[in-house]
Amino acid sequence: MMNYFDYAATTPVDPESLRVYQTVSEEFWGNPSSLHDIGGKAQQLLSNCREKLADMLGVPSKGIYFTSGGTEGNQLALVTLALSRCEKGKHIIIGGAEHSSLHSAAGFLEQWGFTVTKIPFTSKGFVNLELLEESITDQTTVVCIGHVNGEIGTIQPLHAIKNILRTTDILLHSDMVQSFGKMDITEWTSIVDSFTLSSHKIYGPKGVGALYINPALDVSPMMPGQTHEGGFRGGTVNLPGIAGFVTAANMCHDSFSTPHYVELRNHFLSRLEELLPDSYTLYGGPEHVQLPHVIGLGIHSLEGQWLMLECNRRGIGISTGSACGAGSQNMSKTMASMGVSQRAGKEFFRISFGRETGKEQIETLVHTLADIHASYVSLT
Repeated sequence: MMNYFDYAATTPVDPESLRVYQTVSEEFWGNPSSLHDIGGKAQQLLSNCREKLADMLGVPSKGIYFTSGGTEGNQLALVTLALSRCEKGKHIIIGGAEHSSLHSAAGFLEQWGFTVTKIPFTSKGFVNLELLEESITDQTTVVCIGHVNGEIGTIQPLHAIKNILRTTDILLHSDMVQSFGKMDITEWTSIVDSFTLSSHKIYGPKGVGALYINPALDVSPMMPGQTHEGGFRGGTVNLPGIAGFVTAANMCHDSFSTPHYVELRNHFLSRLEELLPDSYTLYGGPEHVQLPHVIGLGIHSLEGQWLMLECNRRGIGISTGSACGAGSQNMSKTMASMGVSQRAGKEFFRISFGRETGKEQIETLVHTLADIHASYVSLT
């Protein structure tokens, strides 16, 4: 059985979420867009799911569109908002360490004549607010900054960003995939114009997510003539997945378990300091503005990719950053955005905790990291 420390990449499906998924597959198999009774039964459940999720988020249900996950949600959001405002201007701003789906969407918009400015992080892992403010022009229409960085866990200052935009009509989108289900995000859902969520990060089924766009905004769907999800998305909705997603979200919402994760984080870092003093770099800001579930670090002289493979060989699952960037030979977007050296960037790896993580597993992880480091030092 592997000791798993990659919950920021994905989580196992909760048994209750899976049970709901199966029940809905069997009993609500109609197409919600069909007008007969079987379709109507499915439509009613879909509406209930939308209302329930909206209540958790403190937003109007009319603005929620179910998607296939965070990637599709981010791409739909950025492209939709940018194209809907293109008569005003064709300049968008995104964080340099955004999820790859947003870099991809920005690249698509560049092909349509948009200019994209990417704002780097400070050395503490927060978006550089000064550079963000300086980058705004009269052509700027959308600013896109993720709520919690998925590689080092820093909570970005969305209130300060909103304050910078307060006298403009610039739209603010935020990828909330890493924060949703880990903390109460209603403080931030009310200040952004759109945000995205994903099911498989919170013990729900894969292939499901949600996009919120403030229904008060005058925006047009990216693709015309689509009939599902208010015209924002084509294809029959994944109702079993949506029901499983909302079930998982509800369980997370009832208990964020933050003390559990803070305790695990503190235990890991204190043991790491005992066993590997002065041999590692920890990335991120002060703990009160950092999600405790995610720790980004580097052990000096050990390449992250090699360390990951060595840990895997010993039954431990860690990662070198976002799973959507796995296989890339470049350093992580977060490390690059923070301006770390090439060597430090290659040493980077991420561990992330879940509900099932306990202190015994952390002991195993820390001792394994120390053993791998000691083995390397003895060879050099």
